[in-house]
Amino acid sequence: MGQDQKRIVAAAEPLPFPYNQRTFCRYEPIEKRIEAARVLVIDDLLRHEGDVSDLARADLGRQLRAHLQREREIAALAVENILNNVARLVRRPETSVAHLSEITAAAEEFRPQAIVLSGTLSDFDYYNQQLLQRFKEFIHRTRTAVLGICGGHQLIGWSFGARVVTLDRLEPHQRRQNRHYEYQYRFVRITDPTDPIFAGINERESGIWQDYTLEARILRVWQNHGLQLDRVPEGFKLLATSYLCRNQMMVRREAGQLIYAVQFHLEKSFEDWRKNPTRWEHPNESRDGRIIFENFLRQAIEHAAKTAA
Repeated sequence: MGQDQKRIVAAAEPLPFPYNQRTFCRYEPIEKRIEAARVLVIDDLLRHEGDVSDLARADLGRQLRAHLQREREIAALAVENILNNVARLVRRPETSVAHLSEITAAAEEFRPQAIVLSGTLSDFDYYNQQLLQRFKEFIHRTRTAVLGICGGHQLIGWSFGARVVTLDRLEPHQRRQNRHYEYQYRFVRITDPTDPIFAGINERESGIWQDYTLEARILRVWQNHGLQLDRVPEGFKLLATSYLCRNQMMVRREAGQLIYAVQFHLEKSFEDWRKNPTRWEHPNESRDGRIIFENFLRQAIEHAAKTAA
């Protein structure tokens, strides 16, 4: 075989591990396939001194005001990312934003088809415990579909009996500083590809999922966390896992509820070229989070219709 023929054969052969290669353009157009959706976005970050615990006041001291200001800055970015997902996936979106402390009243007034919980910054022992207790009561009784992201995932798990620990399984107060973090794009493995959140995973011709998901049941998702749930709470099913953090994704389908929770930031799946790159806005290298977000919205709409019937 001549050198030209060898080059042709080599070019035609797939690489043995193509999972770090993009099969899509960062500027690819996104088709809005959901006609309408009512989504309540919950800001889970601390807002003012009434939201914090006595422990937070003691530990932070004079830095409390600056800490709360930082929480507000991050909250604005987190909420914007979630709203951006809804706007780019739904033709006629209706959205409302409320703080964690307002979730019960906001859900009753807005009557959403879906609730999305943002991430967090502070450990939960820095939160006013009455605020967390009110959320726990809400999440146990709501019949609205819920999606918890990162800290929202942990808050859901905590509400159903799991512990929130560091990645090396210490109590948060035992390692406030120098924690291990799972950061940037990471692979997680799907443990139950039959769940509807992975719709289309067996349809290669649809062109939705990338090769690494179709062939190896892997997701490539953005991570930014130093805490995790110590277990999958009772009544939930594990959907995705990784070596640093076992509980990457879970679902509850009991007592008329539909609750999804993801440790990773699936909402960071759209590129915004108007902003300079920071740790909060980064090059979009995977569409996986966007697909999961869209599938959640579809399920939430169906769940709302069944609940109302």
